[in-house]
Amino acid sequence: MEYRDGKENIALPDANVYWLSSVVGTTTDSSGNFKIPYRGDLKKLIISSVGYRSDTILVNRPDLGNIILYPTVVLDEVVVEKQVAPLQKSLFKVQNVVSVDSREMLKAACCNLSESFETNPAVDVNISDAVLGAKQIQMLGLNSPYLLFTQENMPAIRGASQIFGLSFIPGSWIEGIQITKGAGSVLNGFESISGHINSELVKPIIDKRFFLNLYANNFERYEFNSRLNHNLTDNLATGLYIHANLRNGNIENNGDSFQDTPLAKQINFMNRWQYLNPENGWVSYATIQYLNDSKEIGQLDFNIDTDKLTNNNWGSEVKTSRLDLSSKLGYVFPELPYQSFGFQTAYSNHSQDAFYGLNIYDINHNSFYSNFIFNSIIGSTQHKFKTGISLTYDSFDETVNSTNYNRDDNSIGAFFEYTYDNLEGLSFVAGLRADMHNNLGNFFTPRFHLRYSLWDKASLRASFGRGKRGANIFAENQQLFASSRQIIINPNDGNYYGLKPEKAWNYGISFMQKLYILNRVLDFSIDFYRTDFVDQVVVDWENPREISFYNLEGDSYSNSLQIDVNYEMLQDFHIRATYKHFDVVTDYNSGALEKPLQPLSRFFVNLNYETLQRGEQQWRFDFTSNWLGKQRLPNTESNPVEFQLPPYSPSYMLINAQVTKVFSNKFEFYVGGENINNFTQNMPILSGNNPFGPYFDSTILYAPVLTGTYYAGFRYKI
Repeated sequence: MEYRDGKENIALPDANVYWLSSVVGTTTDSSGNFKIPYRGDLKKLIISSVGYRSDTILVNRPDLGNIILYPTVVLDEVVVEKQVAPLQKSLFKVQNVVSVDSREMLKAACCNLSESFETNPAVDVNISDAVLGAKQIQMLGLNSPYLLFTQENMPAIRGASQIFGLSFIPGSWIEGIQITKGAGSVLNGFESISGHINSELVKPIIDKRFFLNLYANNFERYEFNSRLNHNLTDNLATGLYIHANLRNGNIENNGDSFQDTPLAKQINFMNRWQYLNPENGWVSYATIQYLNDSKEIGQLDFNIDTDKLTNNNWGSEVKTSRLDLSSKLGYVFPELPYQSFGFQTAYSNHSQDAFYGLNIYDINHNSFYSNFIFNSIIGSTQHKFKTGISLTYDSFDETVNSTNYNRDDNSIGAFFEYTYDNLEGLSFVAGLRADMHNNLGNFFTPRFHLRYSLWDKASLRASFGRGKRGANIFAENQQLFASSRQIIINPNDGNYYGLKPEKAWNYGISFMQKLYILNRVLDFSIDFYRTDFVDQVVVDWENPREISFYNLEGDSYSNSLQIDVNYEMLQDFHIRATYKHFDVVTDYNSGALEKPLQPLSRFFVNLNYETLQRGEQQWRFDFTSNWLGKQRLPNTESNPVEFQLPPYSPSYMLINAQVTKVFSNKFEFYVGGENINNFTQNMPILSGNNPFGPYFDSTILYAPVLTGTYYAGFRYKI
């Protein structure tokens, strides 16, 4: 192999030589010579090298003689820039995925992951109850336990961390979020039922050297976020991330004697290492994170030193410490860039000590996870596959008042996923995994996703899949302890508190079309998903004196319809609008009922405007409104009249806004407000003046407790 230098031919080493439509290839030696195996069905060789024009040679003899590559033509620099939208829905991905990058999270205060979805209509954000104040998310009309949460595709928020775990991941540490509707990939396990949310952390090698964010609001909440990165070599970098928050003001504005929001303290450290060497194909990460979090909740007169676990004044404290260790190792074959393998492993210890009035709930959860994945192709890159094996172990030690619940879950599973990729027509992903689980048994998990290009800039998607999980009934429903309800479990010879595991099928179809209107792109999409439960642990609140857990006998389903429109109405002025309708019904012991505290409809609008000066943003304006339709409320007819609620809540709207001033590429200042229309729930706590009486209940919350929250902060980065 030679290249042309003026009038002279010079040997070209390390040039790539491979047969067209095959995986058979080689490289030239220092003299430009090569040898490559020959088959009768292979006719054409492709020869390429960086800086030279590739050539395709028809092979009709064993000795090809001299082959000359010519340098590529060097042009004057031409730069074409297009800013990618911070929230993207692809026409070509087989799965129904919404990708959110860090710029989208700057549209709100976004102090932690639970607050990262305020301007994103893909998921719904709810507050768990009137005492804990924990933000939880829903998808397709189902609560967060039916979602799979991963951090860099390793299981993250599950088990003991289900209620508060979203607040343990600071928003400033997140590089991007991928939200997948419906059954996810078999690579990530068998638990996903309604969807999969994966968060990607910032990478030390490409992240800013230093980042600082300070935040404060009118309810005496203060946040500190900092990242410090250092490149040790061209291929090795480390980052130290620190997050701290404090809320130390007693806020009580609705006259029920209870704090409207918890007193809270959190300190959160993470050290992250990254090795990246594209030349030899290796990449690896190692991460250690430690968190200490405490929340104090209850009546204003509550004194933890004198009133803890007494009926002097009602109060609660939740203290959590958590340690996370994880590592990833990946290798891409330099000569076969479509072939790679990866190994992931993670360990976490979650320890929580809590009391709620006279109720005690402590939990210690140790978790170990490992996963090996191999990626390659079958014949050509149009036919791809992923296969591997995963191992999980979870140990739970729970104390509920005087009763102890211990359980170990361990499983080993193998998976295979085949992808047929044709951007111009039909593409699909078919996956199957087999798992052996000590409590769930031996079972298969099928998942299937399909995409078809109907016409130009239009995609039709369909999917189905099954999920299976064991319900952690106390960790997932901690708000029940902040009431006088009696806890009742109706066992059914199962391995989870005497209950059988949950199984469900998810089916979905979606359509997406991109259009040009007045020379601007309009994205339109509509999707419908249905979840059918084969087995489910029913959480029954219909008797106001008790909360019951029992296995489903009958039907339980969720139907979700969503319509999205995104359009740039004027230069740099974007509108995002979404309508959702839910039909979620379960057969309770008392009959078929709509899911409580689930809006039948939602309407979401986000307006974003940015001013530009010399190509740089100077101002950002964001406005978000959320309209929530009526919600069915749990039955309270047996309560005294003053503690009864109507069958349905009123509909209402929440309005948020933020203005950001960008002074330079290093410094920006922001101010904003949440619930600036001051809508709050009337009587969020039943019988708040007698919290040790039979009618005390803080669990029936359908609207905010806090009035308008106003905040200010700044970001500094170099």
